[in-house]
Amino acid sequence: MGEVERRVAAPVVAIDGPSGSGKSTVSRRLAAELGAQYLDTGAMYRAVTWAVLDAGVDPADADAVAKVAVDADLVIGTDPTSPHISVGTVPVDAPIRGAAVTAAVSAVASVPAVRQLLVARQRDIIASARSAAGIVVEGRDIGTVVAPDADLKVYLTASAAERARRRSTEVAADLAATAADLQRRDTIDSTRAVDPLTQAADAVVLDSTELGIDEVVHRLTTLLEAGA
Repeated sequence: MGEVERRVAAPVVAIDGPSGSGKSTVSRRLAAELGAQYLDTGAMYRAVTWAVLDAGVDPADADAVAKVAVDADLVIGTDPTSPHISVGTVPVDAPIRGAAVTAAVSAVASVPAVRQLLVARQRDIIASARSAAGIVVEGRDIGTVVAPDADLKVYLTASAAERARRRSTEVAADLAATAADLQRRDTIDSTRAVDPLTQAADAVVLDSTELGIDEVVHRLTTLLEAGA
């Protein structure tokens, strides 16, 4: 830990990857280990999606979705021990993980105006963190779009079967249905026209299929120490 602090002051770590790869748990644990901030960019897209559904807007109506995104006041907490997000004064940490938001978030996140708005906000948060304790940022386009100059870029993945098992366990859902939903979201996210899910050319690829959280975090801190 001390060695990481000496070699990389206020690091920016970008962790990308598909759903169920362990990004959230690993990112929060790593941020806490580093004494850094933590940002879940997916939660931001989910919060906008919640606002879209709450307003009765069709997620397929790009113009209407963009208007909701502009009007939505996202309040984001970046403490890795207690991250939170609200739309205005309404805490949405629980509802953004529900089935309705999960089913609609890929469509909302595919709207170019939404991505432009949220990427700008994410970059502002990262810029502030650079002058403080650093930040671990997770998402699907962090290393390629949001923070291409990150000190460490990681593409965290796992087998499709393992990702489905993890996600179905988290939400107590049917395994086959979860696998089908992950495949649907992976396809949408990796083929969208703007900022698709992709691995940065200089990212370290880490397959977590057979790894525990502690081992993944240890490998990442080792990479930071080595100046990867």
